[in-house]
Amino acid sequence: MTDISFLGNTPLERLINLMAKLRSDSGCPWDKEQTFETIVPYTIEEAYEVRQAIHDDDMGALKEELGDLMFQVVFHSQIASEKEAFNLEEVCDSLTRKMVRRHPHVFEDGDDRTAEEQTIAWEELKAQERAGKEETKGILDNVPLALPALMRAEKLQKRAARIGFDWPNLDGVTDKIAEEAHELAQAVESGLSDDIEDEVGDLLFAVTNLARRLNIDPEKALRRTNDKFTARFRKIEAYASASNTSLEEMSLEDMETQWQRAKS
Repeated sequence: MTDISFLGNTPLERLINLMAKLRSDSGCPWDKEQTFETIVPYTIEEAYEVRQAIHDDDMGALKEELGDLMFQVVFHSQIASEKEAFNLEEVCDSLTRKMVRRHPHVFEDGDDRTAEEQTIAWEELKAQERAGKEETKGILDNVPLALPALMRAEKLQKRAARIGFDWPNLDGVTDKIAEEAHELAQAVESGLSDDIEDEVGDLLFAVTNLARRLNIDPEKALRRTNDKFTARFRKIEAYASASNTSLEEMSLEDMETQWQRAKS
């Protein structure tokens, strides 16, 4: 096992010192040339790899991926420290203070709350914090552009719903989906690619709204469908292999037959 005691006395201290060394004059050329912007893709990738480890229920992989994600936090903090903006200790302090502030039922009044009540209170506290920031100009400000589009759509809708901009019932949402599907069909008939893209986006936005109203996570629902599609398609591949044929040689009718078998 590699001796890393020279980096410090505790795991966190060693990690901080490791990052500082990698960014030092005698450190790694690749690490030294990185910026906030260049390592953002790696930060996002590591977050998704954490999600994959959880999906796979692989604790060994989860421990490793959480470490990789933590490394990204330390990396960003080191760059900020070099710019004399903030350091990891300040990040931790700021986070702890924010979590205490957003959990008054735990650290102050001791009120019992259900998970649903806490979610509502959490959003109210976040709204108050945003209102106190001078740079905030609108209700939809600070919904990150970098979020996956489906996730951002849900957050935009939740933000608008808080001030009453929402359908009063599910019928309004389902009617909107039907309307958008009809408009998409019209756009397809027109053959105008920009119109088609707009209407596909509108339909996805409306379906996301329905998922939100049903308390369904649209990202999770779509991942579940992706997994289901993959599992069924693999059975078609297995059938083709067992039949000594290729997917390209199978007719659409044959593939549909195997698809239905996979479903059942």
